[in-house]
Parts: sequence; C-alpha cells; structure tokens
Amino acid sequence: MSKVIVVGGGLGGLTTAIKLAYDGFAVTLFEKEQTLGGKLQTIEKNGYQFDLGPSTITMRHVFESIFTTCNRNPADYLSFYPIKTGTRNFFHDGTIVDFNTDSEAVAEQIACYSEHDARNYQGFLAEAGRLYQIAERSFFNQLLYSTKAKLSPSLIRDFMTIHPFQNLDRHLKRYFKHPNTLNLFRRYATYVGSSPFQAPAIYGMIAHLEGEQGIWGIKGGTYQLIRALERLAKELGVDIQTGIPVTSIIIKQRKVTGVVTAQGERSANCVVINADPLFIYQHMLTEHPIHRKLAKKEPSLSGFSMLIGSNKCNQQLRHHNVFFPKYYNQEFSAIFSDRRMPDQPTLYICQSSYSEPERAPIGGSNLFLLVNAPALSERFKWNEQTINYLKQQLSYQLAHFGIEDIFTNCSYHYAMTPKTLQQRTTAYKGAIYGLSSNSFRQAFFRLANKDPYYEHLFFVGGSTHPGGGTPMVVSSGILVAKEIMKRYGWKS
Repeated sequence: MSKVIVVGGGLGGLTTAIKLAYDGFAVTLFEKEQTLGGKLQTIEKNGYQFDLGPSTITMRHVFESIFTTCNRNPADYLSFYPIKTGTRNFFHDGTIVDFNTDSEAVAEQIACYSEHDARNYQGFLAEAGRLYQIAERSFFNQLLYSTKAKLSPSLIRDFMTIHPFQNLDRHLKRYFKHPNTLNLFRRYATYVGSSPFQAPAIYGMIAHLEGEQGIWGIKGGTYQLIRALERLAKELGVDIQTGIPVTSIIIKQRKVTGVVTAQGERSANCVVINADPLFIYQHMLTEHPIHRKLAKKEPSLSGFSMLIGSNKCNQQLRHHNVFFPKYYNQEFSAIFSDRRMPDQPTLYICQSSYSEPERAPIGGSNLFLLVNAPALSERFKWNEQTINYLKQQLSYQLAHFGIEDIFTNCSYHYAMTPKTLQQRTTAYKGAIYGLSSNSFRQAFFRLANKDPYYEHLFFVGGSTHPGGGTPMVVSSGILVAKEIMKRYGWKS
C-alpha cells in the first residue's frame, strides 16, 4: 500500500487525506497543534461558544461532496441550515440593507436610496451567475500548474469573457452609482483578502453565491465541519497525529521521500503540505528557486478580531452584520499602501447565537468581531497599547450605529492580532488568505498545487489554486487528491 503524508490538519489537509484514504492509500496526517482545523477553531468560555475563523458558509455542495464521494450521507455528519436573514449591512448614512436570497426584497431596500441601482440589481445578479458558471467550469474543477493547462483553448476562451483586466470596482460601476450599493458588493474582494480597487471583476460572482445559492450555518458552529471531517477520516483509516510538528522535509535528488518529526523520520511516496507555502519555502525548502520571487509576492490582508461574551442581546444585530465606514476606499490604501490600520475600518460581527440561542447564556449573545488589518510589517506594531486604542476606536464607530457598551457590558472578551494568527498557524506575515489577489498574476495564477521543482510534493490551501475561502480550500484538497491518484496510480 502506497504511503502519503499530509502536513497540516486544516480543511485542505483533511479533505486530501479523506479522499486518498478512501481510494486505498495509507495516509498519515501530522498536525503541530493539539486540535485540527488550522485557522478554523472553536472556544467555549463562561457558557459562550465561539468559532474562530471562517463563519460565512457558501457553496454547501462542495462540503457535502466530500461525504457523498466517499459513499456517506452528509446528514449523518453535519446539519446545515439556511441563514435566511443573510447579512445585515449598516451604512454610515443610517441606511440598513438585509442582503439575502429574496432578490425582490433586496431590490426594494436598494430602491429606498437609489432607483437606478435597484433597476440594475437583477441584471447584476444575472452577470454574477454567469461569472460563477464560467469559474466553476474552467477554474474550480481543474489544476492549472502546467503550461498546457494554462494555454488550453477552452480556458483562454472562457478567460476572456470574465473581464480579466477589469477590477471589481469598475465592474460594479457598470451597474451601480450609489456608494452604499457599491460598498455592499466591493466588500467581496475582502473574502479573498484583497482590495476591490485592485482585485479582478470575477469576484463579483460571490453575489450569486450569497444572493442566489444562499448563506448557510452549521448546527453547533462551523467547527462542527472539522469534527465531521475528523470522524470521517478516522473511519477511513487515516492515522491522525496531533501535537507533532513536522520539522523538515526529506529530499533526495529533488524527490521528496518523507518528513522529519520529533519522533524521527517518516518515509512516504508523496507529501502534501496544508500549511502556508511561503512559510514552507522560507523554513523547510531553503534551496527552492522560488526564493528569488518571494519578495515580490504581496500578502493578503490580515485581521484584528475579538470574542465578546455579551450580557445582552442587541435587537439590531442578526447572524451576520457589517458596518461600513463613510470612506470605504481609505481602508484599502491604509492596509495595502501604508501597511497600517485604517482610521475607520469596516466592522464585521458574527452573532451565531441569533440563529442558535443555546450558544450563549440566556439573555446574552456570542459576538465575533473582525476588522481588516495589514499583514505584519515593520510599519505597524501590535501591542497592548495598540489593542486598547483599537477597542476604543471600534467602540466609537459602533456607537454611531446605535450599538452601545459592546466592550463593557460583557463577561468575557479576548483579542487576537495578526501575530496571534502567525504563531498559531504559521501564516505568512499573519495574512489570513496567504497571497492577495490584487494583481493579475496572483489572482489567476496562484502558487502551484504541484511543486514545479521537487517531485512528489503537493500543496493545498488558500494560497494555492483555486484560491482563498473555505469552499476553495476544500476544492484544492479534492483536486490534489485526484491529481495524485491520476499521476501516480498508487492504488492498493
């Protein structure tokens, strides 16, 4: 039986391990932390349950496919439920728009401040659907590491129909004029850690995912997805070893033959890395020729987040909530040009106890607050003084929207910075999504899933193809597993 080692137990690593184990490989998964999940974790304190990391679930079918292709019923492992309220968007001028799958209701809300934008909304949704169909056909379901794949006539033909040289902001202005509507959809660039004024128009397709397919929750929190995948992996015979970091990769004549842990060497026919490739190149593959290009790679944005166990339920909040500043564009120039915190960042608050009251004590709510932040650099320092200043600033911003006492009327709070993320997950410069999609090359030609220099070495995760976001990370795991099976035919 052929052996595969997976380094890292995030969504991508677990998916790859499951698919390969189901197909007859002997799979060992090493995770340096005591718990699986990577950036997706869970914390329970004082009766409050919080999810750390991704909280907005779209493309439900991608997650369910992991189970169905292993002859399992997803409902035996997970309980999805629709978040019918979608996302509540608070704009600086006092306008509120609940964005969900009720397109007529969304258009009516937009019409309250812009008849022009409301008339164009259905056309925008149709275009978002078209972009999604093309992306799914040509980008999501195949690896693009070879020149032959990149020069495929069908790929080039599709590529030229997705406005590849137009940024998301320009694309949106084909349909909308009012800053509220523009900001509502500009925000989609941040789903891949990027700026709407630089990231390509293709990310307009996210409106189809949220506005047509819908946003989903998972009963018990999004970490239940990790627990479900862990259970399936163990059922299929994956040897999961937590609390064991991989310290180096064994290479012989440019062929990867295994890894080294504190317990010694472990050989394998193939190694799959579910960790930030840029970290791996810097610390374990120091002879790799990609080092000449690393300095030119722009990291994605990071985040400053807080877990808040509130003693009250705010009637204005829904499950997902976004608070926009007056000048949205200044946020991205601060983050990507100045490498500092914006003066007034966009705030996201997840209150999953809105949908699942049992996730907080009676009369309370579990709040996960997130604001965009720059990746780590010498220009901006994180310390207690910085954190306290940000808490004060965010408190002022929320008060403008009528959200009071969020940091004082609570029985638990915990802050996390880009440094926290880097230390826990080895994220390159603390970036959430690996590389940004702010350039043509980084958006459409991510780091290769199959290493171009060393044989038998593969990568999965948000920095690789097909990109950032939980469905794409799962897709990378599925695609890499298929490639290993096709390329080597290592089946028992």
